[in-house]
Amino acid sequence: MNQIRRQSTLRAPAVTAGIELHGGAHTRVALRPAPIGTGLVFIRTDIKDRDNNICVRPDAVTGVKNCTTLSNAAGVKVATIEHLLAALAASGIDNLFIELDGEEVPVMDGSAEPFLKLIEQVGLSRQAAPRRYIKVLKTVEVRLGDSIARIEPCERLELNVTIDFKDDAIGRQTLEIVPNVRAFRQRLASARTFARLHEVAALQAAGLSKGGSLDNAVVVDGGKVLNPDGLRFEDEFVRHKALDLLGDIYLGGPILGRVTTVKGGHGLNHALLMALYGDPEAWRFTHLASQNIVSEPESMLA
Repeated sequence: MNQIRRQSTLRAPAVTAGIELHGGAHTRVALRPAPIGTGLVFIRTDIKDRDNNICVRPDAVTGVKNCTTLSNAAGVKVATIEHLLAALAASGIDNLFIELDGEEVPVMDGSAEPFLKLIEQVGLSRQAAPRRYIKVLKTVEVRLGDSIARIEPCERLELNVTIDFKDDAIGRQTLEIVPNVRAFRQRLASARTFARLHEVAALQAAGLSKGGSLDNAVVVDGGKVLNPDGLRFEDEFVRHKALDLLGDIYLGGPILGRVTTVKGGHGLNHALLMALYGDPEAWRFTHLASQNIVSEPESMLA
């Protein structure tokens, strides 16, 4: 991901389907190649009476509780996008139409691995245009309660993620990674979303997690992992948090910077992006081909 100089899309369409984690409905997602400069665009194919296109941008975020949700001006939404975006980020895909026939991207097995495999089966097409990176120029930090997120200058994307839960099955875990596609495939892609047992009942009482099960999430109860097959990694929890972080920060496009989070989540990840792009002195657009930084910053939020 950090050495890609040209924009990319998929070589051909790719389709998959599954259950929504929160809504519980069955949804189909189709990934279709898009021209240079398109960006990532969700298209709600079940919406016919108003604008059904939702561009992937930081200022399109309208929800960060339990998942990341985007909306357009017509009030059309798409939720639980972070796992798919993590796979797109690691693969270096810049331009894509993402057709969805429901409000939520299917959860699949709770990880990004099914999406990564789908992408790798189809393959990428490099496009005849330079890839535009966001180069971090100075350190930006945000705090939400006892959670901290910081991004600082670096010549590549690096992630440093720490979680700290009272549950003995989770505890305190830290992961550092340069999330190129090889590292992502080996260390992050198959790490599943997780919940604590007492949270599951609260989520379902609030009308969420209708599609959640031990088939698509790790559930812990104090010191016990309730999934019959156990964990995929001893530190699967922090690996999944790093996966979420990668997907959430890709809302702003590929970044050259070091991101550190402590006790993070979707809300903290989004707050960091908005703080970064809200400071015109903190970043510039650049291309790896020349490494010449654009003299005047363009707005990511306009």
